[in-house]
Amino acid sequence: MVAALDIGTTQIVALVGEMDEDGGIYVIGHGVAPAEGLKRGVVVDMEKTVKSIVKAIGDAQMTSGTEIDRITVGIAGEHIRSINSHGVVAVGRSDQEISKSDIKRAVDAARAVAIPVDREIIHVIPQSYSVDDQAGIKDPIGMSGVRLEVQAHIVTASVTTAKNIYRALERCNLGVDHIVLESLAISKVLLSEAEKENGVVLVDVGGDLTNISVFLEGAIQHTAVVPLGSRNVTNDIAIGLRTSVESAEELKLAHGNALASMVNAEEMIEVPGVAGKPPREISQHVLASIIEPRMEEIYSLVYREIKKAGATEIMAGGLVLTGGGVMLAGSVELAEQIMDAPVRWGELRGIASTPDELNNNRFVTAHGLLAYGFETEPLDSSSSAGVKGFFKRFENWIQRQF
Repeated sequence: MVAALDIGTTQIVALVGEMDEDGGIYVIGHGVAPAEGLKRGVVVDMEKTVKSIVKAIGDAQMTSGTEIDRITVGIAGEHIRSINSHGVVAVGRSDQEISKSDIKRAVDAARAVAIPVDREIIHVIPQSYSVDDQAGIKDPIGMSGVRLEVQAHIVTASVTTAKNIYRALERCNLGVDHIVLESLAISKVLLSEAEKENGVVLVDVGGDLTNISVFLEGAIQHTAVVPLGSRNVTNDIAIGLRTSVESAEELKLAHGNALASMVNAEEMIEVPGVAGKPPREISQHVLASIIEPRMEEIYSLVYREIKKAGATEIMAGGLVLTGGGVMLAGSVELAEQIMDAPVRWGELRGIASTPDELNNNRFVTAHGLLAYGFETEPLDSSSSAGVKGFFKRFENWIQRQF
């Protein structure tokens, strides 16, 4: 079993999953809590953050019958930076056959890049290898050569931010198996190998941030963050309609549309009043006219980042939208207009079973972290969440029987 924790900007989600003999992942427990004490993916109030994590973990333990002591946790935010690097080594064996140790040395050489002292490397992701004069190799193990070179994507995070996440987890008595770039985790459950090979852009619109990841030739090539998200849309509605933020969020989810031209101008909705004022009616078209400019701004900034990365040709393979911020009608159509490329919703894949209430874009990151945890941890790992969980479930069964 594996446990995963998504520390988002609006909610914290804990999942517990188990894998069957055929590799199917089953979500057997979950917990969700409001993300208090966090701003744009950064801890700003340690006490509130710890309470939110404890609540989500506690609910996941209760619903799964497991005791969680180690987790795979996601990291995102404006502090995330990425660069492309390369490393070169001489093949070590006398018969010139490339081994795992050669690959490790090449990746370590790519890692040895100058970064500021206030930053920490969280991922070194190999993109492709070259053996002597032959480039574009995916797996060079067993090949013969004298010189091995790797092209790698290096993701760094703020040391302070990463330490505060670790500190919050320590105060919750949780160990960390992996700290994972969220967009990398999401790709595990949204993108096919063919899409990552041919080229695709993954856009994750969260509460305060929008994360962009460009994939090509089977590997991540570029990552970027736009400091806007669905919470900005909600605030615009609250200001424009002179209502509370809570009412604005409800209106957005129940009646919102990202493309005003798709809305019937004659359809009316009720807007709750504030400070004792009575509710009033407005056209649904007015609501969409408030939402569209902000969503257009978010997608325009995303497109600018894609152009900056020189990845506009990759968009021919399409964009995949995910995150709670794109659950509005019209989001795909508006994105297609701005990007001039095919766009689709992200659909959860690679998860054999999950509760119906979790099978939507708000919980994709948590599922991705779970898949990442299974992919990178041995199934019989003594540090996994399921070891204690098995004995606890067995104990509960005994108590029920007797």
